[in-house]
Amino acid sequence: MKIGIVCYPTFGGSGVVATELGLELSKRGHEIHFITYSQPVRLELLSNNVHFHEVHVPEYPLFLYQPYELALSSKLVDMVKLHGIELLHVHYAIPHAYAAYMAQQMLKDEGIFVPIVTTLHGTDITLVGSHPFYKPAVTFSINKSNAVTSVSESLKKDTMRLFNIKRDIHVVPNFIDLEKHTHSFTDCQREMMAEDSERIITHISNFREVKRIPDVIKVFYNIQKTLPAKLMMVGEGPEKEAAERLVEELGITERVIFFGNSNEIDRILCFSDLFLLPSQTESFGLAALEAMASGVPVISTNTGGLSEVNDDGFSGYLSDVNAINDMSNNALKILKDLETLNKFKANAKAQSQKFDLHNIVPMYETIYEETLKAFLVH
Repeated sequence: MKIGIVCYPTFGGSGVVATELGLELSKRGHEIHFITYSQPVRLELLSNNVHFHEVHVPEYPLFLYQPYELALSSKLVDMVKLHGIELLHVHYAIPHAYAAYMAQQMLKDEGIFVPIVTTLHGTDITLVGSHPFYKPAVTFSINKSNAVTSVSESLKKDTMRLFNIKRDIHVVPNFIDLEKHTHSFTDCQREMMAEDSERIITHISNFREVKRIPDVIKVFYNIQKTLPAKLMMVGEGPEKEAAERLVEELGITERVIFFGNSNEIDRILCFSDLFLLPSQTESFGLAALEAMASGVPVISTNTGGLSEVNDDGFSGYLSDVNAINDMSNNALKILKDLETLNKFKANAKAQSQKFDLHNIVPMYETIYEETLKAFLVH
């Protein structure tokens, strides 16, 4: 099958999942075409089965904001015709499903029929999509897609509640390549980050307000008052500067390391003992899953899809949003002794097995086949 994948090419969860999906599909014999404005950060290798097509948006002084949707829909038309792409899988309702529908209609006028599978990841629904300015476009884009998936049951319910959706939504959870999280290096070089007696706590995100970065620091502050610990903060975003100030105000600068964006997530997780994710909302919680795949238990909120990923009392603990003391106490339950910590680490690894890409990717293949079959019949 020749599949066009449209996604944001950044460090965000949707772009990571879309890229990993395309790479695995290529290994399963499909021809994959990534179509976006720059090469996805996780797309390290192009091959006979994996191609990247850059969307250029020409600068034109008439436009205050350059029309990416127009450039993308035109590029999709060109790539479908040039490469014989049979199906478009777009990640995010807007602008990607919206642009894909326009491309579909343009192709239809030329007698070319290409179905659209849209995957909803969260922000396109719960934040941007529900804004009154965008709601009609999101509703239209979802209803005009030939198949729709969401990454969690929670996100599906939110979508059905917020929008007038007239088609089925299939829940296909995010996934992880567990083989990549089987650490091959013999030494994590843990001693570079902390003393043997110290626990290493980690947070990875895009440092947006929804991630509640101050809560990460406050929970860690409580942890380090009880036992020796270091905090690894990985990522970039608008909340980072305020986080650095808070760390200084609390007098724990020597115990906190800010890495910025990193391509060495696996190495950082290798020497981590606990992962903190106190988000306001998470449609799925891919960062938590990546941590668990590396054998790192998770302290998270119970919002959105996190309860579908993090098994309370098994792979970690769930708490209400802003429940700083509860999260701190739960963290200490895990970290208090080596035997308990090792038990939670093993449990976290076991929980991640459910989301192995070999279990999830065939679900997408089935949806592709059924969508193509139904689309061609009509």
